[in-house]
Amino acid sequence: MTVTRFASTDSYVATPDLTMAVNASVTLARPLLIKGEPGTGKTQLAEEVARSLGKPLLEWHIKSTTKAQQGLYEYDAVSRLRDSQLGDARVKDIGNYIVKGRLWEAFSCDVQPVLLIDEIDKADIEFPNDLLRELDRMEFYVYETRELVKARHRPIILITSNNEKELPDAFLRRCFFHYIRFPDAETMRRIIEVHYPRLKPELLKEALESFYNLREVPGLKKKPSTSELLDWLKLLLAEDIPPEALRSTDGKAAIPPLYGALLKNEQDVHLFEQLVFMNRRNAR
Repeated sequence: MTVTRFASTDSYVATPDLTMAVNASVTLARPLLIKGEPGTGKTQLAEEVARSLGKPLLEWHIKSTTKAQQGLYEYDAVSRLRDSQLGDARVKDIGNYIVKGRLWEAFSCDVQPVLLIDEIDKADIEFPNDLLRELDRMEFYVYETRELVKARHRPIILITSNNEKELPDAFLRRCFFHYIRFPDAETMRRIIEVHYPRLKPELLKEALESFYNLREVPGLKKKPSTSELLDWLKLLLAEDIPPEALRSTDGKAAIPPLYGALLKNEQDVHLFEQLVFMNRRNAR
């Protein structure tokens, strides 16, 4: 049975405000623009919305070179020229050389799909504006075949952004916006229990304390994220690291074991090592 409202799943913990945002965007039939730190589950949200609502998922991952037209369709003129030189009969029908994009696929679905437009801020600044008409009217025109493509069902559209660049006001007005705040300790505990239900409470307590202490270090270029915490816990379990190995004996900062899962550049590693050294020197 297909449900009509999104809620947390057995593999994804959604806070009440995130759940409300998803359902509001569905009710309003507007794209849901999701922002938040990398690693807070923005991309996975689309997968879980599709699974929770029992709908097919289409994913359009944006790169710096992606153009809006690619989401509609592309005309493969090179293949048509090659086939004409080879005497292929397919060249008589230009439709054989129209490559459908993700929006076209979403518009053609027999049932309402979930469409993920992932990391929209990676593309050129004009990219969002170039999609305004199609997202508003749920239709576009294919000039090569003189065909008007209309959406059979308005897709549930989720758009993610890492805030690398500002998005145009005209685009923002057409979206329902939600910022995924970094999980607090209690929410993070629930997330961890989904992935590691048999994790020992003492190890969980020490790992969370060490993780949040690390995130509070001033000057970090990249704070560790939820996905990196989960990777770190996986390593702690694989290496059978005891809880006491994560505990600082003097209450000061300590370098956590397998810190390479949490700190991802040499500047942050060096900064944290300096902080630990200064704390130990001041404690003497």
